[in-house]
This record gives sequence, C-alpha cells and structure tokens, in this order.
Amino acid sequence: MEEEKIIKGYDPVIMRRLLQFTKPYKLPAIIAIIALLIATVAELATPVIMQRAIDHHIMARYYRFAAADNVRSTLEEHGLYDDALEIGDNYYLPETDSEKLPADEKDALIEADQFSRTTWYLTPTREDADLQALINNYPDKIDVRDGYIIMTRADMQALPMEQKTLLRTGDINGIGRSTLLYFLLLAGALLFMFLQVYLIAYTGQEVMRDIRSSLFGHTIRQSLRYLGKTPVGTLVTRITNDVETINEFFTSVATSLLRDFALMGGVVVTLFLLDVRLATITVLSLPPVLLMTLFFRSRARDAYRRVRLWVSNVNAFLSEHISGMEVVQIFGREERSGREFKKKNEELLSANLSEMMVFAVFRPMINLFTSISIGVVLYFGGQMVMQTTVSLGIMIAYVNLIQKFYQPVMDFTEKFTIMQSAMAGGERIFHLIDAKDRIPDEGSGSLPEHVKGRIEFKNVRFAYVQDEPVLQDLSFTIEPGETVAIVGYTGAGKTTIANLLARMWDIQSGSITIDGVDIRSVPLQNLRNVVQPVQQDVFMFAGTIEDNIKLGADIPHRQVRRAAETVQAAPFIEQLPQGYESELKESGANLSTGQRQLLAFSRVVAHDPRILILDEATGSIDTETEQLIQAAIEKLMQGRTAIVIAHRLSTIRNADRILVLNDGQLAESGRHDELLARDGLYATLYRLQYQQQGGKAP
Repeated sequence: MEEEKIIKGYDPVIMRRLLQFTKPYKLPAIIAIIALLIATVAELATPVIMQRAIDHHIMARYYRFAAADNVRSTLEEHGLYDDALEIGDNYYLPETDSEKLPADEKDALIEADQFSRTTWYLTPTREDADLQALINNYPDKIDVRDGYIIMTRADMQALPMEQKTLLRTGDINGIGRSTLLYFLLLAGALLFMFLQVYLIAYTGQEVMRDIRSSLFGHTIRQSLRYLGKTPVGTLVTRITNDVETINEFFTSVATSLLRDFALMGGVVVTLFLLDVRLATITVLSLPPVLLMTLFFRSRARDAYRRVRLWVSNVNAFLSEHISGMEVVQIFGREERSGREFKKKNEELLSANLSEMMVFAVFRPMINLFTSISIGVVLYFGGQMVMQTTVSLGIMIAYVNLIQKFYQPVMDFTEKFTIMQSAMAGGERIFHLIDAKDRIPDEGSGSLPEHVKGRIEFKNVRFAYVQDEPVLQDLSFTIEPGETVAIVGYTGAGKTTIANLLARMWDIQSGSITIDGVDIRSVPLQNLRNVVQPVQQDVFMFAGTIEDNIKLGADIPHRQVRRAAETVQAAPFIEQLPQGYESELKESGANLSTGQRQLLAFSRVVAHDPRILILDEATGSIDTETEQLIQAAIEKLMQGRTAIVIAHRLSTIRNADRILVLNDGQLAESGRHDELLARDGLYATLYRLQYQQQGGKAP
C-alpha cells in the first residue's frame, strides 16, 4: 500500500532535488543561515557573560604570589603571566586564572612560601574624598600601592555594607555593564532569530509555490491515459498535502535542526573553552542520552507510520461513504457503515495513543538525564570550586549551558518524524514529476491560416490497451463544410474518433490529416483552436457564467452574449440575479443538466472553431429544449465541418453523410434514407431504437 511508504529515512537524492528549488532564493537562505549563526553565538555568549560577571566582579578575588623568577617562569609556562598584576614585591593573579595552575605546582609554591591560599580584593584607586577617608580609617587593613587598593577577603567582609559598596564601586559598575551586555545579546538573539525565521519561512513559501506550480503545470500536460489511471484524489494529495509536508520540513525541521545542531555543537565547544576537565566529565554523561534518542527515534517512527496509515484509511472511508451516502441510505447500510467506521476509528485512536506513549516516556527521560548531567556538574564542579581549581562562575555557566544542550534533544524525535514524512512526500512528488506520459507537442508545422476543414482518417489503428484494438485500419474522408454523423453500437469507437481528432490520444499507426496536414506535426494549441468538441459530460468551473464561457480567452462581452443568444442560453442566463456575472458552484451544481449543456454550446460558439464535434451533445437536454436549439445548431454548423456523434438517430437524419462503425471499422456510409434502403446495420440500429421507445420505425 502507498500509505506504508509514508515513512522514509533521510534520502540525500530527494534532499538535493528539493534544494534545487531553493536556488532562486539563495540570498535570503544564506542571510537566514548567517542570522541563525549570529543568534546562536549570542545565545551561547549569555552564560559566558554571566560567568565573567560572577568571576570578575561579583567574586572578584586574587591570589598573591611572590615576585620571584621561578614564579614568573611557572606563570609564563602556563600562559598566565600576562594576566598577572605586578604590585610591589608580589604578583596578583585572578582566582579564575590561578585555577589553571596544576595542584602539585601550587603545593610546591606554598612550601616555598611563595603562594598562600589567602584571597585578596584589588580595586583601582580614584579621586574620591569618601574613599580616601575610608583608606585613612583602616591603615592596618588597607594597602595602597601602584594605583591599587589591596586588602584580604576577610578584612573586606568585616567592613560595613556602605564601606564595602564604596570600595567595590568598580565591580558594581562592571556588573552593570555585564547586565547591559547580557540584555543586548538577548535582544540581538531575538532580532536575528526573527530575521532567520522570517527568511526561512519566506524561502519555504516561495519554494512551495514553485513546487505546486511545477506539479500543476506538469499534471495538466499529462495524457488522458495517465490521468485516467491515476486517481484524482492522489493527484490532489500530491499537490496539496505532500507539498505541505515539505513546507513543514523547511519551516519547522530544517531551521530547527540547523539551529539545534549549531547550539549543541556550540555548547560543547564553549564547555571546553571554559574548563577542559569539567567539560570532559560533563561530556561523559551524554552517551546514554544519545543512545536513548536513537532508540526512541525508531519507536517514534513506527508509531508515526501507524498513525499516518490509519489517518489515511479513515479519510478514505469518510470520503467514499460521504460521496456515496445516497447508495448507503437506499440500501439501508447505515448501521453496517457505522460499525466499519467505528472499527477504523478505534484503530486510529490506538495508533495515536501509542504515539503519545512514546513521547510520554521520552520527554521525562530527557528531563531525567538533564537533571543527572546537572547533578554531575554540581558534584564534581562543587569539589573543584572548594579546591579552587574551578570558579563558581564557571560552574554556574556549566549548569546553564547543559540546559541549553538538552533543549533541542527534546525535539529531535518529533522533528525526525516530520523529516521522514517530508522525505516520503518528496519521493511521491518527484515520482509524479518524473512520470512523463504526454501527447508529444513538438510539431513545427502549422495549419493554413484559413482552415477549410477537410478531415481524412487513413488506415488508422488505435487501442487504449495493447492488443485490445478499438479502431482497426479505419479510413474515411470528411469534406470542408460537411456535417457527418457517426453511429454504431456502444464500444464501436465513436467517441474515440473525436478524441483522436483533437489529439487527446495518439494513434498507433496510420494518419489523420486536416487540409492535408498531419495533425501530429501541428502544435497542440494550434490544433485545438481549430478542433473543439462539445462533450457528453459538461464540466463547469467555479466562477462566473461569463468566465465559464470565455475559459480564459480574450473574448469581448458582446461576443459572449451573442454566443449565448445563438444557442438559446441567453434567456435563462438573463433571468439569473447577476446575469452573466452569476457565480457557479463547483461543477455548476446550481444549474440544471440542460443549462450546463447550453453553456457548453455557448463556449464553442464564442471560441468559433473551424471544426466542430458534437459528442452526444444533446443527450442530456429534454426534447423541448432540444427543439429550441436544433435550429441554432444547424446555423452554427453552416460553413463549418461538423462531426455529430449520437445514439439518438432521430437527431442526425439531416446529416450530409452518416458513417456506421462496427468493431472499429467502417461498416456503412451514406445518407439516412440510403442507409435505411440498404437494410443493413444502420437500419437495424434504427429499428431497435424505435422498438425500445415503443414506436414503429417509419
């Protein structure tokens, strides 16, 4: 079943073909990707800003080292010397940088009395009378050297709040700057995310428009053979639902996956930039999450497949039974149909519950693993903070970054199912595009500017299905301006002749010519401007009556009115409230069958073809209406070559010639009276029809 092909994994071939449609929109797509990367960087920078605010301002502490040559070489070896402040006989190194020194080297410096674990606060001096008074009040606790105010953490904490605030004005200002930068980054991330989402949505919608146009343009050029064997519902689903799955892929999945992978990769890189040891411990807690994601992705795929299968089954059942509700009610099938629908509906309910079960387990599990990873960071990071090998700001940043890492993991399974559906939708779309079953339209010839209308079928053979011929070596000629009727038993090939003349189908052998020109050498548009049929089943489009007569052609209103008057359609049109501007419902449901037939006649008259085909054209019109338009039809046929196909033999008595078909071959040819006099197939058909009508043939 086709529904079972809904789930398909990532297919690079389909993806490449989909991306071909994005080429005209490369610029907005590239801008969107750049905006995405900028937004991701801004989002990842916020925990770093928070860490720097904590470590460099809130917890702004320094370790003091003796300004000795061996200390300097140690700091240079680890790339820390440039960050150290040399004040007096000591180096002061920020606590966050001091944590980068190996523990054994710290212990060696402690033993040499060149380093202690006492922490110090440093703040630049400034012109401030209150600050100077504070320094003078604590000469034994506050040391001022080389433009810095220096005191131990313990002495700082012992001061009153007002004095601590005075001493740490620089740090307070730094926190303000960090906060401002934090909000600017958030605003930037919001702005660029909006830009990215809008541009991707714009690109996706443009791509969907192009795909729909391509599909529709391709479909309307397919042959009747292809359209006849392909269900209309399938074609509509391809152009609407399947295209929409690709739209969802572009707008929801592609963007999200790109952002999620960028965010997750950025988180890992940022973790290692902040601290390699804690990053390694954190990353070691991730494999179970990745394995669980792969497992649930498989389960979600199966659940999604089952849901889509039963959604399709339920929709098909509803469409079929609502369309055939008259039959259901006539034969009293309501209860049975209700039971069948209930069973299918229960299966759909079960499938939906199974899908919900997968996500009901998956999401809490991700939350659990998020908490476990945060717990690992708190456990090991807390010990490192106490051992002064990791700062408090780094540990807080880690907690924030881990939460950002797990956010996209929550969406992976859901996004993957959408991607699978989009891949399957893309496969079906390209299968439709790749199916090329068209009437060849490569003719470089042309019909004369003034077509006379001479038609010749020469040794024509045709079959809808191979080895089941409909026409066999058929030959006949219709002279310009002649009205020829074609009759025969059902299946004799009457309507086929009309289809072949308009090249709705192509013959297998022989030739069909108009004024001596083979119709296969004539462009289809040119041919169909000359040959136009009025078919048995008249189709009306939703729109105005005038639009249905014009069918997009540049025909003035007066010509439309004249055409309607010619076929006696004007009276009923002008009685409508809006006249020619009256809106028709789908398939012209608000008109009678006879009125639709009259509009079909109006179409042909308005387009003024040289060759006219009436295929059971009056079969749906009542006798009174037929009598009214018979004269109009005769007037219409004047000066035109006309082919009349009819089962009602009384309508073709006045034809110039009658062709009688039997088993795809020409059995008889002549005028009505001549054929009756021969007492052959035509006479038999004529007598049978009158007997069926309860009358006697004249």
